[in-house]
Amino acid sequence: MTASLEELEERLSRLRTLLREARRARDKADTTRIRAELREAEAAWERALDAEEAEGAGSPAAPPTRLATTEPAAPFRQAHGKQATHGTVPVREQVHQALTLLGAPASPKLISSIYEAFFTEPLIATKLASLRRDEERSFTAQGYARPYYICAALTHDRLTPARGLLAVSVWPLERRIVGPLSPRADFLVHAIGTAEQILRLDTAGYPASGAARQLLRRFALNIPGAYDDEEIDPERVISAARTEAAVHHEADNSQRRTAADRARDQLADVQQLFGAPPLHDALRGSAGFTT
Repeated sequence: MTASLEELEERLSRLRTLLREARRARDKADTTRIRAELREAEAAWERALDAEEAEGAGSPAAPPTRLATTEPAAPFRQAHGKQATHGTVPVREQVHQALTLLGAPASPKLISSIYEAFFTEPLIATKLASLRRDEERSFTAQGYARPYYICAALTHDRLTPARGLLAVSVWPLERRIVGPLSPRADFLVHAIGTAEQILRLDTAGYPASGAARQLLRRFALNIPGAYDDEEIDPERVISAARTEAAVHHEADNSQRRTAADRARDQLADVQQLFGAPPLHDALRGSAGFTT
C-alpha cells in the first residue's frame, strides 16, 4: 500500500531525528544507513506529491487544490476566482500554502503576490521579515515538533542562507539549494506551478482571478514560446517552461546534489534548514568575540 503524504512527512521527521542522534553519537554506519533511508523517503514524498497533483488536475470533481483551507460556496468562487478562508490564517500557513503552490524557493514579494492572487485573504510581505528567524528559534527549541517549518534556501558554495528566499523544510535539501543556474530553473518551476493551479481551478469550474492570470502573463513574457500577445494559455506556458527547464536540468541538478551532500556531511540539522553562519560570524565566535 502506498504511503500518504502525511505518513511520508511523519517518516521524514522520524528519520531526521534518528540522523541527528546518530551524528551526535558519531556512529558513521548508522549515519550512512539513515541518510540512505532519508533520501528514499524524500524521493517517495516527491512521487506522492506529483501523484496527488496529477490526480487533482485530471478530475473535474476533485477539489481545485489541496491548498484550500475551506471549501467556499460556488457562487463566491466563481465570482472571485479565489479560495476563501474563514478567520485569520497564520502568516506561516499563508507562506506554506504559497510556497507549496510555487514549488521552489521564492522571495517574500512573490509569495505575497501568489497568495493574494489565489486566496481571499491578503498576505502582507512586511510580515515575512521576521518569520524565518521565528521559525529558526522554534526549531532550535523544539526540533521536529511541527510538521513543517518555513526555512531558508541555501547558497551552493557557502551553504549560508540565500538572501531574500524562503523555502519549506519538508522539501528535499537539493530543492532548497541555490546554484548558478537555480534562479532561472526555479523561475520556470514557479511559472509551471502557477499555470497548473489556474488549470485546476478552470477545470473544476472556478475560473482563476484576473490577478492570477496577470501573474502568469508576467511569467510567460520571460519564457520563449510561452506567449504571443493572444489570451494567455496555461498549457502553453507549462509546455514552454518545461522545454527550457530540460536544458538546465542536468547541470543544475548536479550542482544541487553536490552541495546538498556537502551540507549533510558538514551541517547540523538546524543549519541544513536555516543555513550555516556567515564566515565572518563564525570567525568572530571562534575567536571569543561577542556582539
